[in-house]
Amino acid sequence: MNDVQELIRLVQGGVSCLSIVTHEEHQALEVIRKAAQELGWKMRIWSAGRGTRDGLFAVLDRTENPTPDEGLQEFCRLPSHTFCVALDLGKHLQSHLILRMLRDAIYRIELNQSMLVLIDSEDCLPGSIRSCSRRFELSLPSAEELENIFRNTLRQIRNKTPLEIGLSKEGLEAIIRNLRGLSIRQARQLLQEVAAADRRLDDEDVNRIIAGKRALIEADRLLESVETPLTMDEIGGMGNLKKWLSARKKAFSKEAAEFGLTPPRGILILGVQGAGKSLCAKAIAAAWRQPLFRLDCGVLYNKYIGESEHNLRTALRQIEAMSPAILWIDEIEKAFASAASQSSDGGLSKRMFATLLTWMQEHKQPVFLVATANDIEALPPELLRKGRFDEIFFVGLPDKKTRREIFAIHLKKRKRDPKQFDLDALAEAAEGFSGSEIEQAVIAALHEAFSKGSELDMETLLRLVRSSVPLSVTMRERIEALYQWAQGRVIWAD
Repeated sequence: MNDVQELIRLVQGGVSCLSIVTHEEHQALEVIRKAAQELGWKMRIWSAGRGTRDGLFAVLDRTENPTPDEGLQEFCRLPSHTFCVALDLGKHLQSHLILRMLRDAIYRIELNQSMLVLIDSEDCLPGSIRSCSRRFELSLPSAEELENIFRNTLRQIRNKTPLEIGLSKEGLEAIIRNLRGLSIRQARQLLQEVAAADRRLDDEDVNRIIAGKRALIEADRLLESVETPLTMDEIGGMGNLKKWLSARKKAFSKEAAEFGLTPPRGILILGVQGAGKSLCAKAIAAAWRQPLFRLDCGVLYNKYIGESEHNLRTALRQIEAMSPAILWIDEIEKAFASAASQSSDGGLSKRMFATLLTWMQEHKQPVFLVATANDIEALPPELLRKGRFDEIFFVGLPDKKTRREIFAIHLKKRKRDPKQFDLDALAEAAEGFSGSEIEQAVIAALHEAFSKGSELDMETLLRLVRSSVPLSVTMRERIEALYQWAQGRVIWAD
């Protein structure tokens, strides 16, 4: 069911007040306009900048009633079967008078068999209005709609200026696939930018589409597109995790669905800081050739009641539209820390956590969730319940064999031949080191060699390793407790 049909259903169901929180104001107005045309209703729009105007036809004459109270008074006088649309009225409701007039207007509009639609860029409606209004979420365009947007946008461009098109069927499919998750406006904007660059659209423009999409997504600040140049070969050890992931590499394919398999839902990676948990998220995306998006929970929280939950729902809806994809939540225990205890945020963390749990249980699109955590005690118990994740892995400190692999990986990564170093001696000296601590030791040795104008040698590297104090020593009690907790409860990654 598309947005127009859903709005018509709500009208026929007797809903009299609707709240739409979106930056895509023109899309929301177009949905209301099409619904009004199908129902044979009228449409009237109010905004502080233009006052009231007809919503179905362009207004050429002077608009009226620019103040909120005048606009609400006009809404109450309109004939029945009218969409009364108020733009950014929420910010004016700090006035008790305007709030009172809005509550009266909702009652009058309901009696008049019309509908009031509040379109705001932020969810700043007070509780008294939220309780009597229905939330309406604009959907993102489907693959079929994106293809229509693609063809219509190109047609409009060619009507204005010459445009050469040399796009293969595979290139078209790649462009449509990479436009998923964007709004109608964003998709059109991106296509216009790419086409305007050289007045040509071909298969090479797929990379420009990907780069442009990354910029648009990060501008929303809800999801961060993460580049994934890593492969599993760049991670030392973790044999059990690698085996588990390898067995599910093709689980997103059509062949897997025909075989009776459903895509894996996600994993939780617990363990010691610096052991490579975040690295795994990037490597999984590279190994499965899926786009990786990081959910920064810090930017979700907003001072307005309800806006934080709306941000989370928007981010989850966006990642579903871009599926198949991998969603990475780093240090998930910090994002929802108050959900595991008596919170001082009015229950916000618990509501956010409940929203995430519901999505984890019910989402249908192939989105693989990778959540990492350092502090197990801070995790809400509900997150560890069987069924939330396909599996829970524990990443501990690397053993001697794995430390040897990690030294070889980081030396090779920095254009040094691992065979020129005694890797066994380095692995022995780095007992208790995490993967990130080994990497930092290699970097520190390179800095020292560079400052002296000499080449990196075994003596310098070994000396710096021996002089470093790892986290396993400074926080021995906490790490021992972590290991004790993991025994018999999770699968060890290595």
